[in-house]
Amino acid sequence: MVDLLKVEGLSKSYIGLAFGKPISILRDVSMHLRVGESLAIMGRSGAGKSTLLHLLAGFEKPDAGEICWEGEVLGSMKETAIDRLRNQRFGFVYQFHHLIEECSAIDNVSLPLRIAAVAAHEARERAAAMLTRLGLAGRLEHRPSALSGGERQRVAVARALVHHPACVLADEPTGNLDEESAAQVFQLFRELAIESGTALLLVTHDQSLASDCDRLVVLENGKLK
Repeated sequence: MVDLLKVEGLSKSYIGLAFGKPISILRDVSMHLRVGESLAIMGRSGAGKSTLLHLLAGFEKPDAGEICWEGEVLGSMKETAIDRLRNQRFGFVYQFHHLIEECSAIDNVSLPLRIAAVAAHEARERAAAMLTRLGLAGRLEHRPSALSGGERQRVAVARALVHHPACVLADEPTGNLDEESAAQVFQLFRELAIESGTALLLVTHDQSLASDCDRLVVLENGKLK
């Protein structure tokens, strides 16, 4: 398999409130993710898992180290190119769905396609097909407030996958769901990702979800093990 992502010597610190001293979050992290692979990252709360995802997505800059997506060094790219990378090649799923409350399910899912300049009718057709695959054919025009927690998270998954990204970055994607709903949503998530050849980088506390991924690593004391 070809490497989709390669990380070498990544480090990140923040200035602490006490005495203004830097607090080391990540220390010399190296890792890789292959095309179509699923990788779970586990670790205690505050271990730096979300910080790692933010760095990989280009939302923050590391203090040291190199991040390469599809052979391109993230730190050498202009902001416009990073924005384009996020819009076209990434999908995102979070613990809380972050759906637009004023928009219907189909309009929320259409959004990444519209940003990519896909025609409105085609974007809605593709969004409807993805939502139908996730068991939401009867909820296309419902706003998030009219959906259950599990349904809202399925809409978030559909939005992340609808443009067939190279990789989905998922931060506790089922953390606000009950065990049964979490298992159902994640099973559908994995099936659709495998079908489209999308890689999955998953941050989770859930051992059962992590065990369904191709590989599992643990972030501890700022390093991957």
